[in-house]
Amino acid sequence: MAANLRTLLGRPELELSLISEPSALPAGWDEHPIAWVHSSDLADPTLFLADGHVLLTTGGQFGDGRPTRAFARDYVERLIARGIIGVGFGTEVLRDGAPETFVDACARAGLPLFIVPYRIPFIAVAQANANELMVEATARANWALVAQRAIARAALRPDGLSATLAELSHRLGGWVALFDGAGGLQREFPAGSLTEGGDLDEVRAVAARMLRRGQRASATALEGDHAVALQTLGSGGQLRGVLALGPSEHLDQSGQEVVTAVIALASLALEQNHELDKARSMLRSGLLQLLQSGEHALVERIWGELWGPLPSEPFRAAAVSVTPDDLEQVAEFLNLWAGEQQDGLFFAQRGGMLVAFVPADGASPLPQLVAQFGARAGVSDPIGYADLPLALDQATQALRRSEEGTGGIIEFEEVARSGVLAYLTRSDTRAVARSVLAPLVEHDRDYGTDLMGSVRAWLENSCELDATARVLGIHRHTARARIAQVGATLGRDLSSFPARAELWAAFVAFE
Repeated sequence: MAANLRTLLGRPELELSLISEPSALPAGWDEHPIAWVHSSDLADPTLFLADGHVLLTTGGQFGDGRPTRAFARDYVERLIARGIIGVGFGTEVLRDGAPETFVDACARAGLPLFIVPYRIPFIAVAQANANELMVEATARANWALVAQRAIARAALRPDGLSATLAELSHRLGGWVALFDGAGGLQREFPAGSLTEGGDLDEVRAVAARMLRRGQRASATALEGDHAVALQTLGSGGQLRGVLALGPSEHLDQSGQEVVTAVIALASLALEQNHELDKARSMLRSGLLQLLQSGEHALVERIWGELWGPLPSEPFRAAAVSVTPDDLEQVAEFLNLWAGEQQDGLFFAQRGGMLVAFVPADGASPLPQLVAQFGARAGVSDPIGYADLPLALDQATQALRRSEEGTGGIIEFEEVARSGVLAYLTRSDTRAVARSVLAPLVEHDRDYGTDLMGSVRAWLENSCELDATARVLGIHRHTARARIAQVGATLGRDLSSFPARAELWAAFVAFE
């Protein structure tokens, strides 16, 4: 039971009576917690008072007569400014009833005023409130103890971190969210409470700023009219995430003690998960090397014990380009996706990219992964484990095409359809082509010739002089002379097929 004016005035043994008009008092006037009950007849007792106190007085500060309206007004205003939430007037000690001017000043200021009968000593009122505070403190301490025990048990479950945060949400009666080290929302309890509330962007922005600073810190963000508490997890320079707590009536000292325990558990769990993820990543990379070496049975047994079945044949190998900051999130995304599918999923780091084996037909995580993380991906043809090196090479070639083009997902089949010459448009090949054709470019510039156009027309017309002459509108012998001049300028014998093929490749790459 809370120690407030409602409970204090409701104690029958104290016989306290409110003389203020309830309708004229501020909303929630009787729900403010009473920090303490103090008695004083000083003209200015505020030096000995604090926020949340209730003042008891017999009116000695008003003298023998009725206090002036100005004195009563100033007295009440000082109490309001100090944070006093109520005044009890003891009657029949110095005077019968509270002075009219004092009652009027309290009414105008919205300060609750109640009468303490002569037969009820002030100490009884103070003791009653102290008892309430003790009962409340004991109840909150018991609540914190029960909550911490429940959270400790939750931490022992298979997914201890999620269970711990879910238990904290339940105990606080509000939502709890965990942001990872990159600022992405990793977990929320209850599910959808933050994302569906429309305040995710504001809270995530504050979490991202805290992580960028790299120091242990706490902060607040606004969720509508309520404040959201945020606390970093991990040590300074190695932050692992941010814990966000939605509005809750239980975030008092006892609630903060529970939250502090969860922060310690979550920080430890995230640090352990980080080290475990690194070990798992190294293990997956090693298993990929074993698969490339043909050790399918060994990898199938190890992978099956840890993550479930390997993908069935035929499958597609996917090479995915993701930033280092996104690797942990991508790994978690793939783990969650694999847990929801009937078929297995294999993924591992290989060089600076992520390799995954996805079903040849049916559901694939790649479209969602690319959309969510802005990744680029290349996918091989359907293939089996015996031809895994070929699949990885195809996926890598398709990834390069994705990185050089518009991005997204590129299948090797699309690369193969474009032919071998499509690779001549790479930037490094283009530089070689410019070097090969430079003598022709310089000759045309210096002498006003068109050797580039002439030899290209000759190559496009199967190196036939008559067809070339017709296209260029020149005599056949002129066409022969120009091609001879091209060969002399380049220092190449254009009568051979390799020389002609290399020259045509240079034109393709030069564009």
